[in-house]
Amino acid sequence: MLLHISTDGPPIYQQIVDQIRFRIVSGQLATGAELPTIRGLAESARVNPNTVARAYRELENEGLVEKRRTVGTFVAAAPERISAAQRRRLLAPHVDRVLIQAKQLGISLEELLTQLSERNSQLDASHSKPSSNLSGNHHE
Repeated sequence: MLLHISTDGPPIYQQIVDQIRFRIVSGQLATGAELPTIRGLAESARVNPNTVARAYRELENEGLVEKRRTVGTFVAAAPERISAAQRRRLLAPHVDRVLIQAKQLGISLEELLTQLSERNSQLDASHSKPSSNLSGNHHE
């Protein structure tokens, strides 16, 4: 799994949270899967370890990962236990950004829904391919 970090846009820790969250919720990271160490991910992503630690803490607060003392950080069991209301709350800011951007570009809701559906199909197809470990291709 590749993380894409950009100096434009949301804070780096939030980009890490969003990308790992997506991979957990979409099933790309299975229950019990071990995440890279904070230091390892920081090195591969070329970011400060404190940035990765903050991202992992946020994911832990959301109940998506669990820290096992002296062993590592793992995808928490049953991420489905996140309530529908909590899932909507987590997604709302992203939906807002997409809607605002679409309005600024003059894209109708119908066009946006079509594009979302097409993109979802592309993502499903690309995620059915096996992926390896987390690695970086990034900037800080």
